[in-house]
Amino acid sequence: MTNLTPALRRAKTAVRKRRWQAAVAVVAITGAVAVWLVATRTFPYHSLNHDEGVYLQQASMLLEGRLFVRPPVADAFRPWFFVEDGDRLYPKYSPVPAAIFAIGKLAGGSRLVLPGLAAAILALVALVVREVFDRRTGLVAAIAVLCSPLFLIETAVFLPYAPTAMLNLSFAYAYLRADRTGDLRCAGAAGAAIGAAFFARPYTAILFAVPFIGHACWTLSRDFRRALPRQATTAVLGLGGVGLALSYNAVVTGSPLLFPYEAFAPLDGLGFGRRRILEHEIEYTAGLALRSNALVLRSFVTEWLVGGLVGAALAAAGIGVAVRRGLSARAAVLAGQALTITVGNVYFWGNFNILGDIDRAGTGLIATHGPYYHFDLLLPVAAFAAVGALALFDAVRRRADRSLSPQGARAAVVAVVLVSALAVGGVTATTLDGKLERNEAVTETYERVYDPLDDGTIEEPAVVYLPTPYGDWLAHPFQALRNDPGFDGERIYALDERPFDVADEYPDRSLYRLAYRGTWAPHAGSPQGARLQRVDRVAGETVALNVSVGVPKTAGSVSATITTDEGSATYVADGVSTASEAQLLVTADAVRLRGTGWNTTSTVPVGEGDDIALTVFVDRGPGSSYSYRLELPVRAENGTVRALTPSVERCSAIRECGGEAAYLPDSAPEGTFVRTDLTALNRERD
Repeated sequence: MTNLTPALRRAKTAVRKRRWQAAVAVVAITGAVAVWLVATRTFPYHSLNHDEGVYLQQASMLLEGRLFVRPPVADAFRPWFFVEDGDRLYPKYSPVPAAIFAIGKLAGGSRLVLPGLAAAILALVALVVREVFDRRTGLVAAIAVLCSPLFLIETAVFLPYAPTAMLNLSFAYAYLRADRTGDLRCAGAAGAAIGAAFFARPYTAILFAVPFIGHACWTLSRDFRRALPRQATTAVLGLGGVGLALSYNAVVTGSPLLFPYEAFAPLDGLGFGRRRILEHEIEYTAGLALRSNALVLRSFVTEWLVGGLVGAALAAAGIGVAVRRGLSARAAVLAGQALTITVGNVYFWGNFNILGDIDRAGTGLIATHGPYYHFDLLLPVAAFAAVGALALFDAVRRRADRSLSPQGARAAVVAVVLVSALAVGGVTATTLDGKLERNEAVTETYERVYDPLDDGTIEEPAVVYLPTPYGDWLAHPFQALRNDPGFDGERIYALDERPFDVADEYPDRSLYRLAYRGTWAPHAGSPQGARLQRVDRVAGETVALNVSVGVPKTAGSVSATITTDEGSATYVADGVSTASEAQLLVTADAVRLRGTGWNTTSTVPVGEGDDIALTVFVDRGPGSSYSYRLELPVRAENGTVRALTPSVERCSAIRECGGEAAYLPDSAPEGTFVRTDLTALNRERD
């Protein structure tokens, strides 16, 4: 019988291990499904963070073996956050997250990688915390991460924080396992993982790894000969990742020490003082840094962590429990991470930027995406929250066992667990629901804008000119509309900056122009709609634009203003009818207005490359007047005038005109309409 006892113990241990593994697998699969649902239902057109398009564009480039793209027309194809380097462009971000997203594309779709990331992160959290504490604590910690809104939302988008966290967690598990077993293969895996994490996000990896570096130094001081082989293995392979990052810099930017991030915006990085990216600039003082990070951390513990303040309180209690029990060196590493990640982020002004208006809560990307620069903080907080929760559970069970009958004790413990779960779950569900609603409102707006592109009216191959609400960038904000790296896909998306050059580059493609109505503010439900307009190309000695616009019977007068780069002129119609018709005649050097009721023979000079604006103002008295604005791109070459179909806006106020007041035929008020016909004439007809 004595010989069976060790065997039985091993069998029981194996059963408990299999059960634990099965439980972790259930948590990981649940997380994968949850993230898939969030990614596909909440973010079908991607999110308010336009960096997603950068990584997906970069993933496409990597799949074609490209580090650079070379647009066929300068200034017309620059994607968001790409650096200009002569005739080529490259992303400002590291290729590591993009390479991970590319795995999904290889499998059939980029989003397929997101559930995999979710499952890997949850399993690794369980494994890391098991290495530090025990299996039970590891499982509860994984559940805590799964139920945190920050994990569910940030893992469902194509941003680098979840992929980098996966690499950091891989490092943590491999390092701790190597520390326990002395396995050099695990030590090597740890080095490779943290090297890849450094390549992905250097500062994030450093903040995560500093406590482990401290632990490595401590092990070397205690037993130098035994610890040296595994720590050296980890260090060498980790430095290999650093070398890869510096080599990539040398290829892309020309200098190993110049990161693409810095090449794009030299003052957009770590440190205090003047910080700047594009047109956004502030003086990032230590006081502003502390205030910003205090607000970010408050948001983390109240809104983005499982249970909110309850989860944070459990984590604080868990640290106290761990200290009381005798804080091990391995547990001190996790506690140290809470310090390095929190303090280290003070030095980075990005935590100020995600707040939006620092004096007004609920603004900025933190409202929809959370404190994503603190994503790695989920590990130590979840670990110690698990310690605290289990200590509380054990205390309740011991008290019940002493005070109640066995059946009563079991009932009391179950009741406490259920009430606690409902309380924590209720707080988490309410918070998560609010975050999802914010993002779903953005998605509803995106659906309205993208709908004209998805209704099957485009004749491919095609070129689509896109509006520029944030300046001359592609995929900012239209992340879902990206070009193939070779600019040769069925649909080409271009800025409307050099329309003739783009049209000449693709002479056999149909042309379209996307326009929207309403200020670009998806979080506020605007724009209200969009229109995809077919664009025709005409050329001749004279170009004629025939225009007919609707005029309400209550209108007092109608006037027309022609504006070019060379001058302008305003004309008043002789009378008012329910439709006002006019014709613009454009020659190589002038444009004039003619038509019934427009008794004028004067002309306005036109430049060689010009956008002629025709504004028809309908006067209905203060507060009721409106205007139609048509912008006709023209180019004169050797006596021949070329023109493209004009953009059309209907503006309730003069300030609305300029890109955000597209005329939408299906939703225009009764009696308002615009009809145009663009033709080319070999000679002007009287």
